[in-house]
Amino acid sequence: MAPKISIITPTFNSSSVILDNMRSVRRQAYRDWEQIIVDGASTDDTLARINTLPPAGTKVISEPDNGIYDAMNKGIALATGDIVGFLNSDDFYAHDQVLATIASIMADTSVDACYADLDYVDKCDTQKIKRVWRSQPYHDGLFEKGWMPAHPTFYVRRDILRRSGGFDLAFPRQADFELCMRLMAKNRIKARYCNDVWVKMRTGGTSNNSVAGILKGNLEAYRACRKNRLQVNVMFIPVKILSRIPQFVAAFLQRQAS
Repeated sequence: MAPKISIITPTFNSSSVILDNMRSVRRQAYRDWEQIIVDGASTDDTLARINTLPPAGTKVISEPDNGIYDAMNKGIALATGDIVGFLNSDDFYAHDQVLATIASIMADTSVDACYADLDYVDKCDTQKIKRVWRSQPYHDGLFEKGWMPAHPTFYVRRDILRRSGGFDLAFPRQADFELCMRLMAKNRIKARYCNDVWVKMRTGGTSNNSVAGILKGNLEAYRACRKNRLQVNVMFIPVKILSRIPQFVAAFLQRQAS
């Protein structure tokens, strides 16, 4: 039986990007999905923009929250799909076969989660790739090196996600890193990597919008490893920061070749 996919989209003052996000969902060839938009009481016209599209397949709640991961946890509680993933308001699917690919992978009941690759694109010109996030099949020791799957491409079975307790709000910048690590390295779920770009992400997110933000995020990631009893030392932070350099180089080479 084909799985139903729940796509959770947290929003706050996202009027300029939310329609790109929603249209990319509605262009998907695979049709058994729901999109749950969890709005943090936006003060712009985000909700008005959402309401310009037919409501089919979309649930919307709008109320104050305690940040993006609190909104995601609310979405998890509302999800009715067999599989759950997250598509932030300024992200959009790279092509119309993403959900079909996820459904095909997750049709194998021995697979608990799946993930793929991601492109960071210019905030204004989404055709311009600024950085590429190319992942790999998981093996022990990767999280200790600062690796994680691209969270906007990470889809996991709802029952596993709920049993895990969802996102730990003690990590306001790196709860996605902590959750993926907890599921894959600590709880040992079986996750399958797909060598394909599933998501385009606009640059300028909370954890990568400044040097201070990057440092705070990496300190949180270090604390998350320690909390989950992974063996890391003080070199974890510089190694994690330096691991981004090949992503920028690959994006530059890709632009030069195009």
